[in-house]
Amino acid sequence: MSGLARFAALSKKRVGGSDRDTSCADTLRSCGIKIYPRGTGALAGFDAVVYTDAVARNDPELKLARALKKPVIPRAKFLASVCTCFSRVVAVSGCHGKTTCTAMLASIFSAAGRRFSVHIGGYSLQFSNFCAFGNDWFITEACEYKKNFLSLRADTAVVLSTDPDHLECYNSADDLYCCYRKFAARAECAVVPQDRLSAEIDNAVTFGGGRGADFRATELECREGAYSFTLSAFGKERGDIGLKVLGKHNVFNALAAAAAASAEGIDFSCIVRGLEEFEGVERRMQLLGSYGGARCVADYAHHPAEISAALKTASKITEGRLFVVFQPHTYSRTKNLFKQFVSVLSGVRHLLIYRTYAAREYFDEEGCAFTLSRAVKKSRYGECPEDILKFMSAAGEGDTVLFLGAGDIYFIAKGLLSAQTESL
Repeated sequence: MSGLARFAALSKKRVGGSDRDTSCADTLRSCGIKIYPRGTGALAGFDAVVYTDAVARNDPELKLARALKKPVIPRAKFLASVCTCFSRVVAVSGCHGKTTCTAMLASIFSAAGRRFSVHIGGYSLQFSNFCAFGNDWFITEACEYKKNFLSLRADTAVVLSTDPDHLECYNSADDLYCCYRKFAARAECAVVPQDRLSAEIDNAVTFGGGRGADFRATELECREGAYSFTLSAFGKERGDIGLKVLGKHNVFNALAAAAAASAEGIDFSCIVRGLEEFEGVERRMQLLGSYGGARCVADYAHHPAEISAALKTASKITEGRLFVVFQPHTYSRTKNLFKQFVSVLSGVRHLLIYRTYAAREYFDEEGCAFTLSRAVKKSRYGECPEDILKFMSAAGEGDTVLFLGAGDIYFIAKGLLSAQTESL
């Protein structure tokens, strides 16, 4: 939302807003965007209100806007209108990796000196969550929540994965898959994994580990969690790449970004340079500091497949023990993927499951963190930051404390580490 607000401000619109999360307020104010306290009615002075799906429909600000007959526009619809301002659109979808792949594309387009703007769901260490260098290309994430990505025009569509998620918005996992297929099929070029989807559409460029993939990585080497590889495209070696970011999953994000950039005419030398210059994204295996000699790392992983990838990466950089603090994100996701969560978390020796980040949802005992903790043997349950602090105190030199989740666990972790520093 803050990235879209910055786009509107750059378009010479008068922009203001309110949010419970004020972490980006200073950045927005520097763009001339006014931030108003919640519930003051200040938004009544604007011509239209754009809202995120994270806001409840009975939110007082939205109720006031409707009462005043203001246009109330969903974020997805506004993003779709932004796309019309650009000659070409590259949209990145998929259950995992959207933010990283989108930021990788921005790094590639920057290395190529292209006129582009980028809208990122997280915070790129190079481009923040929005950057404007021209209007030839618009690179954006395409979120599958409530089928929002079907609102977007994509000249090149990227589908990183079709794993089940947000099933509360779909009739079934197959319904979600069909929406991914529709999103991919209507683009000029669809960058997709070498799997079922690639066989069902005519415009596919594939990436993956198999020999038949159009874009693949060979000669993989791992050093302290970061991978280097040779990029192969359409049967030819195109260059050697050393990623700065950690995790084997980022090799596949890089392949998808390379394929999308190539589809848009970017030279392979620029693709290689852009990927090597990629600095990463906040909350993706991000080093926060240390506690009692233990390294503290945060990752956005909140889906079982993402958690699995994060655990594998963390194990590669940990000499001693791995302590994991996981905050489930929404009751519905935990409930719908309960068995998968239990399976992936059961292998963690030192695990604290923290209270659920509800986001837009109401309490559901079947999908709450406490219910999950009871199902995962040897795990602890945490209700408050003090519980996390007690859990962390057992970690020491050579150990890693890994904070997982898409909710406020990141800010809780930073607060605990900051308090430790201030007390020294």
